[in-house]
Amino acid sequence: MATTATPAPPGAANEEKATPQAYYALGVLLAAYILSFIDRNVMAVLIGPIRQDLAISDFQYSLLHGFAFSMFYIVLGIPIARLADHTNRKWIVTIGIFFWSIMCCLCGMARTVAMLFVARIGVGVGEAALSPPAFSMLADLFPPAKQARAFAIYSLGVTVGGGLSAIVGGFVYQYYAATGGATLPLLGHVSAWQMTFVAVGLPGLLIVVLLGFIREPQRRTDRDLGATTEAGTSFGEFWTHLKRHKRIYIGVMGANSMLTVMTYGMLAWYIEFLIRTYGVDRGQAGLQFGMINIIAGSLGAIVIGWLVQPMVQRGTVDAPARMLLIVAALVLLPAALGPLSPNPTLAVLLACPAMFLLNGFYGPGITALQTITPNRMKAQVSALSLFFANLFGLALGPTIVASLTDFVFGDDAALRYSLALLPVVLCPIAMLLAYQALRPYRELVAPHLDA
Repeated sequence: MATTATPAPPGAANEEKATPQAYYALGVLLAAYILSFIDRNVMAVLIGPIRQDLAISDFQYSLLHGFAFSMFYIVLGIPIARLADHTNRKWIVTIGIFFWSIMCCLCGMARTVAMLFVARIGVGVGEAALSPPAFSMLADLFPPAKQARAFAIYSLGVTVGGGLSAIVGGFVYQYYAATGGATLPLLGHVSAWQMTFVAVGLPGLLIVVLLGFIREPQRRTDRDLGATTEAGTSFGEFWTHLKRHKRIYIGVMGANSMLTVMTYGMLAWYIEFLIRTYGVDRGQAGLQFGMINIIAGSLGAIVIGWLVQPMVQRGTVDAPARMLLIVAALVLLPAALGPLSPNPTLAVLLACPAMFLLNGFYGPGITALQTITPNRMKAQVSALSLFFANLFGLALGPTIVASLTDFVFGDDAALRYSLALLPVVLCPIAMLLAYQALRPYRELVAPHLDA
């Protein structure tokens, strides 16, 4: 028999307090999320050296950056989430972090395109075990009234990790480039870009230790079911729930996916755009874009995530979903004009509002999905959302940009036009998808605001 969620919206009255254990878990999971983005995105600052050593094109590089990582990251997300809805989530996260850290180090051992491709697959497999269980754990650790802000804090992993991947990657690469690489026991000489992978992969083992101090949280009770959700749910129930509220799920997940394409397109290629178009030093380009990600991106994640609660309290019931529409409308101009700037200073300045907005929709999007989803389906819905976001964003985002550069414009120097074209096409689509979800979202959530 199908179940319908009774939402617990961010504005609902709730005096329950979050415990110190909840904040410790949030901190460790945030650190893991930051590291995951460092390990997956560090390649963005290594495009030139990797292309030169392996003799590949932009398109071939994009397959290593996006497709190799995402192919199993996407496929494994939903089965891992179903496992998380039935078993111990902390151990799933722990095993995943250990595995992807080892595989990131093995990226630094790669001597051929095939070896690097396989190692990148391994990084994706490990990282698939992080976010769906983490979202489910946070939903149980924090009371409903505090969940939007907890998810917003967790989403800082995108901005801080994306920024640090550029800054740390650029610094480590320049250090080893100046020393001519390094010599490792049993492995011999490795180049600067290879040592960069090893350096960013090792800290994951420390996160594994810190996770040992977290207790698996007790699963909350779905208020409409009147019982805990230890048993999970059947796929039939899950599918029926999705179909019943398909306009909301398609709208929120679809808008999220379009915005994710833009985010990953910029993360993968903006540094290289600064280098190719204006001749900016590789380390300097990484530092500039990394700081934009950390400062502007983190502010966007916090500010936009924090705005949801007051909006709901003032009567904007659909605030989490509406925020996706607002972001898509506002980001169009800075994201399109940045790559067309006549000088690097203006390109960097316009990247600030673009990254502020493109890192602000994660928290509201997840909040919208968690609000309308029964507890025992939350990890699966998170995995499904990540499936589509990463299918379009992570797998296709970098590749779409590279394909436009290689096959449409046919010139490495035309990278700027490929980046500028993305928001022109994708922002209107994201706005339409988010808009069509607003009315059914209000109809589902509004009756339970005072429950």
